[in-house]
Amino acid sequence: MSQPNQFSLLTQRRFAPFFWTQFLGALNDNLFKTALVVIITYDALSWTTLSPALITNLIPGLFILPYVLFSATAGQLAEKYEKGALTRFVKWLELAIMSVAALGWYTHTLWLLVLGVVGMGVHSTLFGPVKYAYLPQQLQPEELMGGNGVTEMGTFVGILLGEIFGALLVVQQPHGIAYEALATLGVAVLGLIASYRIPDSPAPVPQLKVSWNFVAESVRNIAHSRQNRVVFLAMLGNSWFWFYGALMLAQFPVFAKDYLHGDHSVFVLLLTVFSLGVGCGSLLCERLSGRKVEIGLVPFGAIGLTVFGADLYFASSSSLLPAVDAVAASATQLDAMALLRQGGVLHILGDVLAIGLFGGFYIVPLFALIQTRCEPSHLSRTIAGMNILNALFMVAAAGLAIVLLGQGLSIPELFLVTALLNALVALYIFSLVPEFLMRFLAWLLIQTVHRVRSIDARHIPVEGPAVLVCNHVSYVDAIVILAASPRPIRFVMDHQIFGTPLLGWLFRTARAIPIASAKDDPWLMEKAFVDIAQALHEGDLVCIFPEGQLTRNGEINPFRNGIAKIIERSKVPVIPMALRGLWGHLLSRSRDNLLQRAFRSGLRSRLELAVGAAVAPQDVTPEHLQQLVQQLRGDWK
Repeated sequence: MSQPNQFSLLTQRRFAPFFWTQFLGALNDNLFKTALVVIITYDALSWTTLSPALITNLIPGLFILPYVLFSATAGQLAEKYEKGALTRFVKWLELAIMSVAALGWYTHTLWLLVLGVVGMGVHSTLFGPVKYAYLPQQLQPEELMGGNGVTEMGTFVGILLGEIFGALLVVQQPHGIAYEALATLGVAVLGLIASYRIPDSPAPVPQLKVSWNFVAESVRNIAHSRQNRVVFLAMLGNSWFWFYGALMLAQFPVFAKDYLHGDHSVFVLLLTVFSLGVGCGSLLCERLSGRKVEIGLVPFGAIGLTVFGADLYFASSSSLLPAVDAVAASATQLDAMALLRQGGVLHILGDVLAIGLFGGFYIVPLFALIQTRCEPSHLSRTIAGMNILNALFMVAAAGLAIVLLGQGLSIPELFLVTALLNALVALYIFSLVPEFLMRFLAWLLIQTVHRVRSIDARHIPVEGPAVLVCNHVSYVDAIVILAASPRPIRFVMDHQIFGTPLLGWLFRTARAIPIASAKDDPWLMEKAFVDIAQALHEGDLVCIFPEGQLTRNGEINPFRNGIAKIIERSKVPVIPMALRGLWGHLLSRSRDNLLQRAFRSGLRSRLELAVGAAVAPQDVTPEHLQQLVQQLRGDWK
């Protein structure tokens, strides 16, 4: 039977009210901020004697400031209090803030509107830790990728609609300001109504004593997150995406005006295309991941961000836009429809769309990874720490842009620098956490060469130690198994294969455990069993192929006694598995000639990995496990 897709979550109370609450919050943030920026830009003299450039740059900074000051406190509150009630408090706060802002609109009082900007920053700061800690409480592990994808799509669509309607409403004469005030109040009321449908989500640490020292708590949060290396680097990867996005998106207004010779509608077009890309990429993550947390998509996303970021430079700097320049010479500015009729512009829009698309591939698995690998009692505080990092990275992005543009770089050159920096940062993170690279290679194999179907993969434990045993058919067995697992696996492999030039680096990166026979190297054999015991003691999954060699005829060879020796030392469950469809593969030991083997299965050949229920340690024998694996495999080799 087919699995329900991620959109089915929008029909369920455990997700839909939360989705609409966060969507309306993102919409209102940007509906208000954009309107304020537009009115200050085009009608500054009737509001203030300060420079419009100063005010319009100050507004984003004031919105981000609460993330730095209050994220640590927000994380503690999300751990201490039930999330539905806390969300309703945040929505009442939003309604109060929008009421103050409405007063500012009606009385023409700028400082009340600026206070509203800070207030909405506080609103978003308080809701951030609740938002991402709520999902793993309400969704199953196989739903997290889809749930995060829909949430990110909703967030970016909310941001986009807020920016569009904020810019359109406030300039309507003569009642634009009134329309804006009523719209923000109305959206706040809708968000409040939606929040009352959110089901209870119990507080993970109700006894937590909240520390109001935000500096000490921020340092403590980040220090605690650093203890989990994978989670901390995922946090940094997430913050880097906001650095990348902030650096790129901040250039769009001037890029639209000076390079595309467009009016405000061209800027809106760029934002629309980018947001559409992020939304599509976020939604595609569930399909591409096979409904599990697939961090192999993160390197894929990073590659796209670099490739299309660099291509945006070449598209903007080459002779692709002669028609735009020619039209601009005879007209003041092009609108979006006029621009779309010009040659070369579709190339630029395609790059912007692809940057958003690959950004979705990059960001959604990182959120899901943090949600599944972080201890539940500290998840909200971890998200809060990440929000602090995000804010600091965005400030750093603004500073870098100011410096580079001040040194004479053009905006297309800034796009290129950002893309190259992304490549360097990605390589650094993936070298520190090789699991990203390994999962990417596994994901790439099953997406391009094979169609792999996992049967009952839920039997692979999502936490705790276990030994996986499987028949050994080809040299790609480990990659197929890794692609089906929700967790990293440490494979036990022959020491000669482990020492293969070039591939040896890959095996060491994957923390494989080399083993030799007692005849070849008794010391290495004993060391392998010690390493296996240590890995299981640390809570890892360990996979062995008990046959000890690749099959030469497609049949399962007798299981050796090594598995009994492992379980004698470590009393952990054993998960039997069977590979189907790999016999005759180019990397198997089939005696058929290479041409026959290449065309027998064809491109995108079908494979299956069947996973059985766990076997208790006291029931483990090589013969019993071989029988279970044989039953799982059946007649299909």
